[in-house]
Amino acid sequence: MQTILRIGTRGSPLALAQAHETQARLMAAHGMPEQAFEVVAISTSGDRIQDRPLSEAGGKGLFTKEIEEALLERRIDIAVHSSKDMPTVLPDGLELSAFLPREDARDAFIGKVAKAIADLPRGAKVGSSSLRRQALIRRMRPDLDVVMFRGNVQTRLRKLDEGIAAGTILAYAGLKRLGLEHVVTDLMPLDGFPPAPGQGAIGIESRIGDRDVEKMLAAIHDVPTGQALACERAFLAALDGSCRTPIAGHAVIANGIVSFDGLIISPDGTQSHTVKMQGPAQEAARIGNEAARTVRAEAGETFFDGWL
Repeated sequence: MQTILRIGTRGSPLALAQAHETQARLMAAHGMPEQAFEVVAISTSGDRIQDRPLSEAGGKGLFTKEIEEALLERRIDIAVHSSKDMPTVLPDGLELSAFLPREDARDAFIGKVAKAIADLPRGAKVGSSSLRRQALIRRMRPDLDVVMFRGNVQTRLRKLDEGIAAGTILAYAGLKRLGLEHVVTDLMPLDGFPPAPGQGAIGIESRIGDRDVEKMLAAIHDVPTGQALACERAFLAALDGSCRTPIAGHAVIANGIVSFDGLIISPDGTQSHTVKMQGPAQEAARIGNEAARTVRAEAGETFFDGWL
């Protein structure tokens, strides 16, 4: 059978799992066989650069650049991403056109010498490449030694086994999608350890105006997840969020209402500002934008000048 849809993705086990979940949902929604789809793994700069933080190498776009080039050049038909890895500004001609139902958005701690961050010995090393996670860890435990931890899930777990750090934090959603829930020793609460905007949600990118693809994706798009992500991404965009900006944001949709919690925090964890906002779910993007303006006004421009 001729391939109908080519699905582009990074080549990590988690990225492939997300691509195959997308494929399975499309197969079920349209009654199509597996042979109608081709999963195309694409190596990205973000995967290849392992020796320094993304903020120094070029930011989130390093995980999407090569995949988006393939999409624009029509070598693939859709791209499947972890939404938290997506820059807020996309290349001309591309859009985030669908989201799958969101998984658990919480972060998960995996400890080797203690089950929880609170129980780690003074000076213990905790590995993370996320500025948000680093800042939140330092806010909880200023005495810990937070070290850079790059690589996919399996690489980070191997580093733990090798004793490079006493613990690390990963997205619970990714561990669940890989069937690795058993490695988690503690789940971080949403209120005390808020997630990255988009965490836990699979986003699907496509070419603007590709009607056949739009129709296929409409059948698997989860509207509440799309509304929540519109709010979170608007918050991030209005704060000029990048890999240099420790920002957290989480929106929940219930009974047509979006409830949003946002946070900005200094990299050392000593200063932070929070914002809560609610409103009609259909105005999610406006609410995210308003939340950003509110927290920016409260923090003052000098707060950002000090650590951007």
